[in-house]
Amino acid sequence: MAHIDYFTITLSPFAYLAGTGLEEVAQKHGATITYKPFNLMQVFEQTGGTPPAQRHPARQAYRMQELARIAKRNDLPINLKPAHFPTNAAPSCYALIAAQDAGGGDLGALCHSFLRACWAEEKDVAQDDVVRACLEQAGFDPKLADSGLLAGAQTFEKNTEEALQRNVFGAPSYVVGDQVFWGQDRLSYLDDYLSEIG
Repeated sequence: MAHIDYFTITLSPFAYLAGTGLEEVAQKHGATITYKPFNLMQVFEQTGGTPPAQRHPARQAYRMQELARIAKRNDLPINLKPAHFPTNAAPSCYALIAAQDAGGGDLGALCHSFLRACWAEEKDVAQDDVVRACLEQAGFDPKLADSGLLAGAQTFEKNTEEALQRNVFGAPSYVVGDQVFWGQDRLSYLDDYLSEIG
């Protein structure tokens, strides 16, 4: 059975625009997924990436055009300038990690709820009430927002180090063995690869 390590952050617009594509590909191939929220800014610093706000205006403008085009193609609502971006992704990332450890709910739904909160619902995923509501809606105990903080922080750092070791430099990244598929537009390549390895 194939396994996908999903390196993501709960603020990535491109992770949001992937919708449920990863989960659909995994289900098609009977693959398992480990959600690995990580510190994207730290990875940018160490791999030569540039945060969106520091990019050349031409790149910033193109990014906005791309987000709008992808959202339209995937029939997903999007606010190109959300009220709470950037914000502190740690609380929602830690909650996703804690939920994965606890089990009992729908991790894909939880990940998407955080992304949707930022990019379509004008909510701040750094706020406890938003994190708790997303946990509850996905079938998890909302108290995980508190109880999972320490373990979540530790795993978040481990995920960041692992991302660097495995040549991950952006989000979303889908990793199978030594194969890295970066971006929501590479899900079809991931699908092909899983077909090849059976």
